Amino acid sequence: MTPLSRFALAVDRTNLWIGRTVAWLALIMVLVQFAVVVLRYIFGLGFIWAQESIVYMHGLIFMVGAGFTLLTEGHVRVDVFYRTASPRFKAMVDLFGALAFLIPFCALIAWVSYPYVANSWRVFEGSKETSGIQAVFLLKTVILVFAGLVVLQALSMVARAGLRLAGVTVPSVTGDDDGNDDGEDDR
Repeated sequence: MTPLSRFALAVDRTNLWIGRTVAWLALIMVLVQFAVVVLRYIFGLGFIWAQESIVYMHGLIFMVGAGFTLLTEGHVRVDVFYRTASPRFKAMVDLFGALAFLIPFCALIAWVSYPYVANSWRVFEGSKETSGIQAVFLLKTVILVFAGLVVLQALSMVARAGLRLAGVTVPSVTGDDDGNDDGEDDR
């Protein structure tokens, strides 16, 4: 196995673990939301920190889970041609798309959001509500985590596409044996 293959597998395993872990927040979020509604409308009790925790969990699910979603090809893709294309063409599209669009977009997000996050850390920004979660700076940091995880997954895509174009098969961590869901052999 080449170093590039090992890199791709390590990134894929990391995003797979992160995605599966973060997915549990969906269940926790539903339970907290249920508790908030019951406490508010049946018992007349409200907890701002509980309501804010729902926003935090929602943000974590989408932002931290984005690399996992990219790994499992869960993002929306206009695949009029891609779906029926050969594995080689798919590799070229993935390579070009990641290098020309995805990585620069994530770099732009990181570059533009860094001052925003840094300012939040500088003052340890908290909730505007007294009894809210005093960790808005941590929530804003998730923007940079999002960019980092998606760039890592994009680099894994680039590595896999390059190896596929070179005729090397890299095992997948998502269940298929060649990294494709097309059911075709790469040769």
